[in-house]
Amino acid sequence: MPSVFSRIIDGELPARFVWSDDRCVAFLSHRPLRPGHTLVVPRLEVDHWLDLEPDLLSHLMGVSHRIGRALQHGFQPLKVGMIIAGLEVPHVHVHLVPFQTMDQLNFARVDPNPLPEDQDRAAATIRESLATLGFAPATSDLGR
Repeated sequence: MPSVFSRIIDGELPARFVWSDDRCVAFLSHRPLRPGHTLVVPRLEVDHWLDLEPDLLSHLMGVSHRIGRALQHGFQPLKVGMIIAGLEVPHVHVHLVPFQTMDQLNFARVDPNPLPEDQDRAAATIRESLATLGFAPATSDLGR
């Protein structure tokens, strides 16, 4: 059975995509810790990041770096955090979170119902920042 992320990638479930290439995608978390909280996910469904082929892991980190720079540019946080946990969905994903204080990285504090207009604004900010920085963002919300 495909993971929820595979279903998002395949367009079966909605998401606000900010990056898409032949190896991975990035989309906003539907339960964000902070505005701009983005997930970078390989198209290949692999449960544990340690099981990724090294060049796919390298690609994910490169895309995470680009998205992280866009988050820094667009949201002006103190830092952009990167977390690879993977307990809730058995499909590797990198959390990128713009934050000001450590308590903003506590998963017990997710927003379970972010306003759609806030999510749209965050996705637009990330896409615009990616373009400003010379990176190619996703051009549409696949499956949305």
